[in-house]
Amino acid sequence: MPRFEKKVLFSGSSPVEFLKAAAVEGDLISLTVYERAARKFSLTFREIEELILKNGLFPLRYQRQRSLLADQGQLRLLRSRVAVVGCGGLGGYIFEMLVRLGVGCLLVIDPDFFVESNLNRQILATTTTLGCCKAEVAKERGSIVNPVVTVETLNQSFQSERGIQSLASCDLVFDALDSIPSRLQLAELCSFHNLFLIHGAVDGWYGQVAPIAPASETMAQIYPRAAPKVPSTGLEKPVGNLSPTVNAVAALQVSAGLAQLLETQAKNWSAGCFLDLLGPELEPWS
Repeated sequence: MPRFEKKVLFSGSSPVEFLKAAAVEGDLISLTVYERAARKFSLTFREIEELILKNGLFPLRYQRQRSLLADQGQLRLLRSRVAVVGCGGLGGYIFEMLVRLGVGCLLVIDPDFFVESNLNRQILATTTTLGCCKAEVAKERGSIVNPVVTVETLNQSFQSERGIQSLASCDLVFDALDSIPSRLQLAELCSFHNLFLIHGAVDGWYGQVAPIAPASETMAQIYPRAAPKVPSTGLEKPVGNLSPTVNAVAALQVSAGLAQLLETQAKNWSAGCFLDLLGPELEPWS
């Protein structure tokens, strides 16, 4: 029998007793146990994970991040509802990381479909998903990677009535758009609903990340409305984008988002950062 499976011999236990009896390595619960508990007690995976984290146990799948996030941090992620607006290059990588981290509910907003030119940098774009709705592909991917996570999709613009209503109940919003006017509108909407926004943008070898607090003027400072020519779409078409830049910016966005969700004192995240993959400032080996 694999080390992450443990046969539970008794049948009249409560869910918590059942889980404790099935724990391996002291307090770790495998997905196999989730499945058994779901059948036995008619519980959802989300309900099971809540019981695990509230009763001194821990999901085996998150074992490698436990020392970094702690049990209460993992529980906070499970109880969070986070929106990813745009599910292309940045949004796909952001979504993948949030699913693997265990954020309990993800709202994915994107009215677009995958096309062949997405294949060089968008993790959810494959030869089998061309022509498919980006948000729906994300939902399917989420169910395969982490069945605990609830993925809600909106195949409409975030400016739609339904989009505005859906965003209002989120704890955090990620900006993965490629339109400057849309970014400004999203920042205004988040400010109106008192939502923290994690902005990210990619331009060839360069990228930027900026946490945007409600009522902050940061986004307007990054993209001044007075600029004579603000493109209706991002700079990626004339400049081009590479998967390393997209991946790096998305990782920084998720790191900033974690700091916000977990209320940690991360290094100077309030100021944001600019990324240059052609000449990154790296700390040398001593």
